[in-house]
Amino acid sequence: MLQQAVDLREEGDALYTLLDSLDDADWDRPTTFKAWTVNDVIQHLHDSDLLAAASARDPEEYTRLRSGILARRDAGLTRVEEARQRFGDLTGRQLLAAWRDTLKDLCDMLETRDPKDRLRWAGPDMGVRMFTTARQMETWAHGQEIYDLKGIDRANTDRIKNIAVLGVKTYGWTFSNRDEERPGPAPHVRLTAPSGAIWEWNDPSTENLVEGDAVAFCQVVTQVRNIQDTDLTVTGAPAARWMNIAQCFAGPPENPPAPGTRVPG
Repeated sequence: MLQQAVDLREEGDALYTLLDSLDDADWDRPTTFKAWTVNDVIQHLHDSDLLAAASARDPEEYTRLRSGILARRDAGLTRVEEARQRFGDLTGRQLLAAWRDTLKDLCDMLETRDPKDRLRWAGPDMGVRMFTTARQMETWAHGQEIYDLKGIDRANTDRIKNIAVLGVKTYGWTFSNRDEERPGPAPHVRLTAPSGAIWEWNDPSTENLVEGDAVAFCQVVTQVRNIQDTDLTVTGAPAARWMNIAQCFAGPPENPPAPGTRVPG
């Protein structure tokens, strides 16, 4: 069984528990992520999981579904407008149930896939292991917006190591996506896990280093927090430039939130 799929399922279960505790009025409240409401956030996750499930079932089904979405986007709809139009009245607790069912189906498929298989996605095809990690990353990152909205401290576990790995592996992508030269070799990354374990990547260095809390690192590479709103220690020009623009997700370059704008209450 693919461990990353188990971790994705647990990530979804944790977010479901939070969402199930919301009042009906909470679903229309704007978050600090582009003023998306909770409904917008979960419609987006549901949409992405539907695409992922289609890719896992049949690449042609995925292509048809994504082509329709892109056609509506090309016609002038924003991402949020397109999702609102397509999902209509699927909001609140009905949306919660639909999202959870789709994510369960996706996890069922991914748990039994050969990790060497490749699945279609935006941009190049992805191996099943990294494809599954990307779904966990997006679930975790967008979930933070709702924890922040409610002022709840999230109880993270060591399953976020998958997200940290993705963050480390996308060092080069962060710069190539912006048509920038890498400012230097990938920094040494030394993080303290929620369990207290120490995770390390890349060649040891005291002059090119990112060190500190693993949760904070994951928040920075997913652009949930600005580096200035964390206690991470960043040493050296390559590490500093990376942490100022880190982006571990696909798509065009996005800028991190401004300092102080994604700090809960």
